[in-house]
Amino acid sequence: MQVDIKTLDNGSAGSADLPDALFAAQPRRDIIARVIEWQLAKRRAGTHKTKGMGEVSGTTKKPYKQKGTGNARQGSLRSPQFRTGGRVHGPVVRSHAFDLPKKVRRLGLISALSLKRAEGKLMVLDSVGGGTGKTKDLAGKVKGLGWTSALVIDGAVDSAFLRASANIVGVDVLPTVGANVYDIIRHDWLVVTTAGIEGLKERLS
Repeated sequence: MQVDIKTLDNGSAGSADLPDALFAAQPRRDIIARVIEWQLAKRRAGTHKTKGMGEVSGTTKKPYKQKGTGNARQGSLRSPQFRTGGRVHGPVVRSHAFDLPKKVRRLGLISALSLKRAEGKLMVLDSVGGGTGKTKDLAGKVKGLGWTSALVIDGAVDSAFLRASANIVGVDVLPTVGANVYDIIRHDWLVVTTAGIEGLKERLS
């Protein structure tokens, strides 16, 4: 599949041959949803915690005798019905991550790449290197290209481009090894350099 290659100055730099296996597959939205759920579950901290009866501070003495007071029987002031008591079945520190087969993760990434190409939201750049490293200069080029929300994938991210893009809202940069379904889907445009295409071929082969 032939696509036009553009420059950061919105010029033409020839054409590139995209592999159909990666960019022309039938997008599986259900697989994309599964992979995004897996990614978000992995990044959850899971540090929420409440104290149970055995963890709250307080006496272990029985509040009052079992019978004869006219009150309901009580065994501990640490019980959850008391204001200072522990919480029953409260959240504990744990991991929310779950396993997802590598084949499913690979298919999810291919589906995300193909979906962007099918929507006409895929752009190929010759390179993002050689810039001044200044945000003002890059912001003008981004405006000329019409990016309001874009993920740029490069083989080895140019440090000057990374520094210049850091303060541009809506523009994120990732190396090929960091390309993932969630970031691709949450951005409007997917921008891949020629080096990034080669990296994706190697990664997904």
